[in-house]
Amino acid sequence: MSKQTENTPEWISTPPKPGTYRSILKWGAPDGFKHPSAGFLKVIQQALGLSDADLKRRPDTGDQPVKHDIPCRLSSDDMAALAAIVGEQNISTDDYSRVLHSSGKAMEDLIQLRTGRAEHVADCVVHPRDKKDVAAIVAYCHQKKIPVRVYGGGSSVTLGLDSVGGGVTLAMGTHMNRVLEFNEINQTITVEPGIMGPAYEELLNNAPEQFGAGYRYTGGHFPQSFEYSSVGGWVVTLGSGQLSSYYGDAYNLVISQEYVTPAGSFKTLDYPGTATGPKVNDIMKGSEGCFGVLVGVTMKVFRYMPENTRRFSYMFTNWESAVKAARNISQGEFGMPSVLRISDAEETDVAMNMYGIAGTPADTFLRFRGMKPGQRCLMLGQADGEKGFAINVKKNIGRVCRACGGIYLTTYPASKWFASRFKDPYMREDLNDIGILIDTLETSVTWDNLHHVHQGVRKYIKDRARAICMTHSSHFYAQGTNLYFIFIMPMTGAGEFRTFQRGIVDAIVEHGGSLSHHHGVGRMMGPKMERHLGAEQMEVLRALKRHFDPHNIMNPGGTLGLDG
Repeated sequence: MSKQTENTPEWISTPPKPGTYRSILKWGAPDGFKHPSAGFLKVIQQALGLSDADLKRRPDTGDQPVKHDIPCRLSSDDMAALAAIVGEQNISTDDYSRVLHSSGKAMEDLIQLRTGRAEHVADCVVHPRDKKDVAAIVAYCHQKKIPVRVYGGGSSVTLGLDSVGGGVTLAMGTHMNRVLEFNEINQTITVEPGIMGPAYEELLNNAPEQFGAGYRYTGGHFPQSFEYSSVGGWVVTLGSGQLSSYYGDAYNLVISQEYVTPAGSFKTLDYPGTATGPKVNDIMKGSEGCFGVLVGVTMKVFRYMPENTRRFSYMFTNWESAVKAARNISQGEFGMPSVLRISDAEETDVAMNMYGIAGTPADTFLRFRGMKPGQRCLMLGQADGEKGFAINVKKNIGRVCRACGGIYLTTYPASKWFASRFKDPYMREDLNDIGILIDTLETSVTWDNLHHVHQGVRKYIKDRARAICMTHSSHFYAQGTNLYFIFIMPMTGAGEFRTFQRGIVDAIVEHGGSLSHHHGVGRMMGPKMERHLGAEQMEVLRALKRHFDPHNIMNPGGTLGLDG
């Protein structure tokens, strides 16, 4: 809990009332909170020119009950047919369920929900019990040309859950959250897509007790949304976890998949490698529900050895030195740390205030050593794996960092980050409540173009808004990394925000960054896909769409830019 002062805003610290818009828009557990620290709030006030009087709670907190007048467009015969498949108890048509399962966590979603408005809402929510239910539902909807969408954990930040034109949304987490097979010999696990991150990881950590395994295991995938996202969601949006630099992105973790599509059902093969032409398994990763419904996935797992963890933190004089060190680590061929993260100068200054380091003797020491506010850049991370491997990785990272002028900061900053990594998103509602907007966009970059993208996008944001723009890299490859832009600014209306945000996406692409790195595309960036990939590649994707989904019922409305 943050320290309270007489100038601290009156934060909301009670769970949202059930059935309200706030219970949908709030991040995480209903009773989970992390209020902004006094240091963080001071940084925001100074950067945005806000007085204490400006930090007053707005009226649009979303506390009103969910109610809308959007009619169900399905006929009574359609409803009866769906109920005959799954049972009436697995059909939801109330206002709350329809809005909940048609909403993600994109800022546009949140701005709209705060004002008690709903726009693109499913006609009904169906809770399939198994893949046979899914096959029957998809077959019926294909015949009747009813849109079908899939809801996992609801953490989409790309407008990927909007039910444009209504239709049926499949809530996969209600029943389809089981382990189908654990294979210790092959070091894989096969699960239904609705299993949530914590349940998945707990089963693996306790594999001896759960499966009679000889070792404990980890899935190695920990996005910031880990606690409230599903395994299926990770796969179909090409997610990337905070430990990806060692374990890999979701794309790398998938061995095989099973899908139900309007054209038929299939399961890809689970060989670790074959030379049998282009792989449909790869095509389906990241398909965001546009080709079919994922009903089973086989994932790699890794031995869980937390006792071998080695953390580290370094400070560098500037961004160029931090980037150089990170590149040399990524290309050093001594093994990758599981976590590697570098923050630019603006994010580092914010972190120093959030972690309570600014103004301390440690801060004075850093300044004495030439690590000046507004220039210095923080690196933190963690090595995992076999004990000798983890020790060697940390040793070599130290060698690289010292060669680039880095100063070792002990494990303190890394430990502080790990302690709060799943809690930081809880601050978003507090900031929104007092009229401050915080959002993120991310991109993949090659090493030779990183600085061009970083400078160009930051300039775009700073030239067009009174904003803080914090940037970090947190997913590393020998050929490049990502840039994650976090911008904080005064709250705007949905239309004004949409224009500003889409302008940032345009700036990213214009400077040579990828359209997305690990959040997927959704409807937010779908219209820009053809410009990004080119007409020929998009036509390949559209050809696949026509094959798998000839009536365009699977997640229609602009996702991946595959339809209007």
